[in-house]
Amino acid sequence: MTLQALLDNKNITKYHLSKISGVPKTTIIDMCSGKSSIEKCSAKTIWQIAKALNCPMEDIMLLDSKDRYDDKSGLPADKAYLECGLPMYLQKSLDDMINSWKIIDNGGNDNYWDLYWCELNASINSAETDQDISSEQAWYLREKYLRMDRSKNI
Repeated sequence: MTLQALLDNKNITKYHLSKISGVPKTTIIDMCSGKSSIEKCSAKTIWQIAKALNCPMEDIMLLDSKDRYDDKSGLPADKAYLECGLPMYLQKSLDDMINSWKIIDNGGNDNYWDLYWCELNASINSAETDQDISSEQAWYLREKYLRMDRSKNI
């Protein structure tokens, strides 16, 4: 649910929320439109809005979080966290592949693309076998950077 949806449910306008909470109207408008993120607001702003809407601060903080977290697993929807803490050799292979894909995707020709692809694949497999990365991380990297389809490889 968004802040705008919550206001609609309570039949409260942005202007009225601004008046009863003391939060500037422009801040409320930016939060309702998505221009400003609720999670970047100060605790005071969240507290003022929560108090005005007669709900816990946690309810305000959870607004708009549906898109950020998977409903089933509770994990972040953005899987970029799976790229953190990679071994140096894997990160180097990844960087080489990213640069090669940039050339290919822009219509260029990279004579080393197949070398980088094989090197990255081997690095992922090695890191997974050595348990430096999880199977989930390995498949995330394969799908994103090797452009493999997991469903075709199981």
